[in-house]
Amino acid sequence: MDAVAHPQSFAEIMRKLADSQPDRVALSFEGRHTTYADLEKHTNQVANALIAAGIKKGDRIAYLGKNSDSYFEVFLGAGKMGGTTTPINWRLAGPEIVYILQDSRAPFLFVGPEFVDAIPGIAGQCPDLKTIIAVEDSARGWPDYISWRDCQLASAPQADVGANDDVLQLYTSGTTGRPKGVMIAARNLANLPKLLDQTNEEWAKWSADDVSLMTMPIGHIGGTGWGFWTLACGAKGIVLRDFDPGRILDLIEDEKINKVFLVPSALQAIVSHPRARQIDYSHLKYISYGASPIPLALLRECVEVFGCGFVQMYGMTETTGVVAALPPEDHSLEGSPKMRSAGKALPGVEIAILNESGKRLGPSEVGEIAIRSASNMKGYWNLPEATAATIDKEGWLRTGDAGYLDEEGYLYIHDRVKDMIISGGENVYPAEVENAIYGHPDVEEVAVIGVPSERWGEEVKAIIVPKPGRTPQQEDIIRWARERLAAFKAPKSIDLIEAFPRNATGKILRRELREKYWKGYARQVN
Repeated sequence: MDAVAHPQSFAEIMRKLADSQPDRVALSFEGRHTTYADLEKHTNQVANALIAAGIKKGDRIAYLGKNSDSYFEVFLGAGKMGGTTTPINWRLAGPEIVYILQDSRAPFLFVGPEFVDAIPGIAGQCPDLKTIIAVEDSARGWPDYISWRDCQLASAPQADVGANDDVLQLYTSGTTGRPKGVMIAARNLANLPKLLDQTNEEWAKWSADDVSLMTMPIGHIGGTGWGFWTLACGAKGIVLRDFDPGRILDLIEDEKINKVFLVPSALQAIVSHPRARQIDYSHLKYISYGASPIPLALLRECVEVFGCGFVQMYGMTETTGVVAALPPEDHSLEGSPKMRSAGKALPGVEIAILNESGKRLGPSEVGEIAIRSASNMKGYWNLPEATAATIDKEGWLRTGDAGYLDEEGYLYIHDRVKDMIISGGENVYPAEVENAIYGHPDVEEVAVIGVPSERWGEEVKAIIVPKPGRTPQQEDIIRWARERLAAFKAPKSIDLIEAFPRNATGKILRRELREKYWKGYARQVN
């Protein structure tokens, strides 16, 4: 089937797909199948139910729950009437959830079954919260989602919703302070299918025949964005409630999934599963990955096991997801230099490398990565100063990532700017050291941080999760690294750990790793 044309608004997306392929399955979730005709009906009902409840254009609609087909109905339905869906990372603690509800001033909250018992204590601290809907069976006297939805007419809502209106508000992970609400407009999301159409490469082509796995958390752009991408292309989305390597392997085989988006830590878990080499991957065309750099040794193992095309995607919440991609032809089991890159800018995206004063740097010069694209967020919710500090008057968004562009325009990520280690006046980027250490036969995973040093100011420390049955030796690891890196980049010491602290997208929480080493210091820079 030919690729589906991409409409510009949520209302158009659902209506046109319902007209052109009413009986095709849009969402499949735990035995429940929603066709595109159903999705048009259900999202209209959601929109009308929100209007009937007094929700106004611009109101935030909060959702606390794991992945579900109901979430995508709420998200698309709210977008049809001008509401802005605010999915909350379900791994957050109670005070963090309270903060997001208070900051967004959400009058409406949808709650998944896993969080019903936590809500009474949270709701009492949120004066703007007026209505709670149980996503699955009714609980604590709250209406259940399906009954609440089905009380309404299925006709399209009468609402004036424009391309610049907010449809999604995602909160940053908050690893360095209070999380910020990233305002994403309808036009930002609609730009993604446009970018892919203009790419004109096989990996970027989607059709209604595609079957996509939707398993990344909806509280992050990798979850909601991938889901929107799947539905906007008219494909079938298999929604997985939570990440489960064994279940993913079953679904790839049974549902003939051909497109997947995962983060490197998830790929590590799947490829390490006992059944990973027993699955039929013949339908799997492409695995896209992102959110953090992937060690070359892990990438080689995944390419060997899955036998499909791999696409690295670089982006962030503030860019509404992917803005650069490394296509399958640049992935090589022989380890070509391009495999260390994040690829090239998608058509319509500009990437620049800037120094601290905003000067544009040349090829191979390391600085802060800046993005200019129609996918760039509108700004941070109620934080004009933070918005101005991130997006300049010319539209360049400062990513906080350090990297460089080569002569061909390939983007190489060194690390987060804030994670840079300054040792003896030299800049050391942890990702570069981690990639060097990862291939050691005793190392399962590694994270590199800076720790205080009287001689160097900071020195490099490697924290390692050993492979089962192995005990990495400090001298051996340091020697291994020095054979692959300049001496000042090699770790001065190593510590062993059973597992890393991570956020919901699998990113290692370096701040937590640093804490014990910097205890007693006024700041974590020496």
